Amino acid sequence: MFYGLIADIGATNARFALVDEKGIYHPEVLQCEDFPSLKAAADAYLDHIGAKTRPTAAVLAVAAPVSGDQVTFTNNPWSFCIPDIKTEMKLSYLSVINDFEAVARGIPHLSESDIVQIGEGTPESYAPRAVIGPGTGLGVAGLFWNGREYMPNPCEGGHVTMAARTQREFDIFRTLRYKYSHVSAERVCSGKGLVNIYNAIRILDGRDELPERTAEEIGAAACAATCPVCVEALSLMMRFLGRVAGDLAMTLNALGGVYIAGGIPLKLGSFFFDSEFRKEFTARGRY
Repeated sequence: MFYGLIADIGATNARFALVDEKGIYHPEVLQCEDFPSLKAAADAYLDHIGAKTRPTAAVLAVAAPVSGDQVTFTNNPWSFCIPDIKTEMKLSYLSVINDFEAVARGIPHLSESDIVQIGEGTPESYAPRAVIGPGTGLGVAGLFWNGREYMPNPCEGGHVTMAARTQREFDIFRTLRYKYSHVSAERVCSGKGLVNIYNAIRILDGRDELPERTAEEIGAAACAATCPVCVEALSLMMRFLGRVAGDLAMTLNALGGVYIAGGIPLKLGSFFFDSEFRKEFTARGRY
């Protein structure tokens, strides 16, 4: 019987579970900041669930580029060497993949009940698909039909340069350039990006009396409409996300659909669906 460890490791959360031929067991979410390394988190998980036999196989989906033996997280201080951690964890098999490659691999297996469509349109069979998802950072991937199945193509599309369309947006990006030399999509289309937008508005409008807030606090205040600056910040983030998703659709010719993953849209509920996301997604000028 196959018995293995699977994990989805981002900037904030490390999600672990055990798997065999029958299914997935003992899923748990750990906070990355509570552990000095991936191995420490994995050991803590296995100890907590009382795993009598340590798995000898593992698949790790990581929020980082995977192009060699060394893996360094983009928004997380963890890093590890794949051969070393395979030895340290006493694994006979280890696969390390980009987290949005894992998300993309799941897309073809979704049923209609798993999907909520935003706007109109019908996906074309076997056409390219795109996946984008804001979490702590911004993940992006593509899916391409090879004649037998969809193959994922993970990428670092979250780090493309973010474009401004209005003077207000330009002023916000100019403010962010004092902190970041490059204002990427991730800088304004993610949990950290929401905080960036909120703080930029505070600076631009001289709102020193407003407190520093986390992304969760900004989102909650925006959804409750208790803070105009939070409402503007979250509205801008949804607009920017629609813009980046629309650019991704054009770049990949994603007539098979653009799938929005990540934890943020689900948490926002009606705010997301009432936002300018779809309007900005379709604002493609002549096309």
